[in-house]
Amino acid sequence: MASSDTQAHAGGEARGPATFVVEAAVAIAIMLLGIVVIYGSRELGASWTSDGPGSGYFPFYIGLIMTIAGAGIFYQALFGKQGRNRAVFVDSEQIKRVLSVLVPAGVYVFAVEFIGLYIASFVYIALFMVILGKFSWVKSVIAAFCVNALFFMMFEVWFKVPLYKGRFDLLSFLGY
Repeated sequence: MASSDTQAHAGGEARGPATFVVEAAVAIAIMLLGIVVIYGSRELGASWTSDGPGSGYFPFYIGLIMTIAGAGIFYQALFGKQGRNRAVFVDSEQIKRVLSVLVPAGVYVFAVEFIGLYIASFVYIALFMVILGKFSWVKSVIAAFCVNALFFMMFEVWFKVPLYKGRFDLLSFLGY
């Protein structure tokens, strides 16, 4: 029989932020982002000009929609018909699983700047397969190499679209 996700493994109640608190925080973030978009679009010119819409016209309305949607989410999270959802949003075990994927992805994005897309992807795929997928090192390295070789051939050779090689350009010996 499967145990409930809201119960901790030790048999007690799970601890963590309530769902309505997280929903309200995300709603505030969406509203703030919408306000930033509105402000930036007004700087660009959000009005209708003699030539048609100004360069900030459509971003202004997208920011307005984001702000209104965020306000609606905020209201629903705190004052909705269903009441406040007091269930735990995420427990410690769930957050560990999310972070086991999120942190390496963040490191990968940071690494692309320095060692480029191909090498960072090779390391990311290989380590992901070994650590999270529990594959052998040999299979992981072969799979990571094949995936990156395929993408290299596809983009660099066939489509003639160079992808970012990083500040150090460790693949410069290939001539691309």
